[in-house]
This record gives sequence, C-alpha cells and structure tokens, in this order.
Amino acid sequence: MELDYERVLGEVLTAIVTPFGRDGSVDFERFRELAQHLVERGSDGLVVAATTGESPTLTDDERLELFRVAVDTLGGGRGTVIANTGTYSTAHSVHLTREAHDIGVDAFLVVTPYYNKPPARGIVEHFRAIAEVSDRPVIVYNIPGRVVINIDPQTMIELAGIPTVRAVKQANDDLVQARRIVEDAQLDLYAGDDVLVRPFLEVGGIGGVCVHTHVAGPQVKAMIRAFREGDTETARKIDEELEPVYELLQVQTNPIAVKAALNLLGHDVGGLRLPLVDANEGEIARVRDCLERLGALSAATV
Repeated sequence: MELDYERVLGEVLTAIVTPFGRDGSVDFERFRELAQHLVERGSDGLVVAATTGESPTLTDDERLELFRVAVDTLGGGRGTVIANTGTYSTAHSVHLTREAHDIGVDAFLVVTPYYNKPPARGIVEHFRAIAEVSDRPVIVYNIPGRVVINIDPQTMIELAGIPTVRAVKQANDDLVQARRIVEDAQLDLYAGDDVLVRPFLEVGGIGGVCVHTHVAGPQVKAMIRAFREGDTETARKIDEELEPVYELLQVQTNPIAVKAALNLLGHDVGGLRLPLVDANEGEIARVRDCLERLGALSAATV
C-alpha cells in the first residue's frame, strides 16, 4: 500500500510518563518540560495519559489538564497530541473523547475494552460510539497481553469501516496480523511494543507508539529514516544498538523502569502511584547498567 504521509500523525509517538511531585500530585510544569524535551529529541508527537502515563490512577480532571498542557506546549505544529481516552466503559470513553476534542487534541488512542471481555460486535460498537463525537482520527489500541482479547483481522476490517478510525497501535508480535492491518484493513500501523518497530516497518508500518524514546528518541527516529530511505542495513544496525534499552524496559512493569531511567538522567519525574511502586536498588542498578551500555549516561550525573 502506498503511504500518504500527509495524513500520518507522526512516525515516532512517545507514550509520555506523568511526572509526580513529592506529595504525589501531578507536576504539570515538569510534564511541560519533558514534553518539550521529547519533541526536540526525535518524537513527532506524544500520547498523553496512557498506561505509561499511569492512566488507571489519574482522575479525569488530571487527565484533561494533561491534555490541555500538552496542546498548549505542542501547538503550532511543534508536535501532535494524541489523547488516551479509552476505558472499559463506552460512556466514560465517549465523555473523555468529547472533552479532549474540545481541548483541541489531534487524535485519540482507544484501547480494546478490558476486563469485561466484550464480543467482537461489542468492540465495533464501542469504537463506533466513540468515533461519533469527534471528526478527528482514532487509533485502535490492540494489546492482548493486558486486555486478554485480541482484535482479529476481520474485526479490524470492520473497524476500518468507521470513517475516523485511521490507525492501529498493535502490541502483538504476529506479523501476519500486522500485515493484514496494512493490506486488508488499510489502516496505518504503529508498533505497540518498542522491539516491534523495525519488524513492523518491513510489513508496511508507519513507526511506533514508544516508551524507549524517552531515552533513545534520536536513535529511533534515525532507524525509521534509514529504513524509509532504503538503507535497511543501517536500520538493522541501529536496532541492534538499541538492545540495552529494550532490556531496560523488561527490568520491571512499565513505567517503573523508564521512570527510574529518567530520574537517573536528571529529568526528575518523581515516583509512581500505588499499586505501582518505585524501582528498588537492584532494579535501579540494572537500569543504570542498561543506560551505560546505551551510552545515555555519559553526560548525566548519577
């Protein structure tokens, strides 16, 4: 399929963490600073208040204020803002999407309803109801590892029939399914696991909704650019060089490890809200080792 890059929300979208202050409140000024840093370091846009941003423990007011700050920070073409508005409740998802639309975000990330396990036709109607409240793009987030349900290719084709459903964040390493999203559903494909970015490029993907770009944004952008220019060997070499950051993300449940990494790099994003907990000493040591092997700590104070 020939890609129309004018309709792409970006190749590198970072699912940004939510910084917290010492009292556990959202640090909106630190969020603004981190957002600016990320778009200056390879990110074309940000996915705000997603799982990496600890959405399960954010209030609606906090989530909406994060959207406002992101739009204010990245407006004027500095970067796209994708609001995570998907929950396991269709009514709640519709409410968040309507509010985010009014704030002025560029698009919405909507996850497969989790825990209540709807059938395929329920998933389609869930997305249809959300799409009706905005004319802006919806990215379907398929992550069977957390949701249990995998959106099968036929259901993806049905979802593609909803006019504003434009893309899929696919956290599933089945390359056959990934190719069908591109070729059969004709939706833009984003890797939902960082390690899948290069394999998905090979089946027609756009790029990724990433976590590792908090610390390796320029390298990921360079890998995608090299692939686009036909230099697949350079893309493969960069991908191999990113192995330490792939390892970093496996140290502990996301976003525990990436927050530890950001704190080591001097970004001071604070801790996490329960039930997530801060990295312990052993985990911090492993994160530091990964950052050193990546070359990210050379200019940082640790």
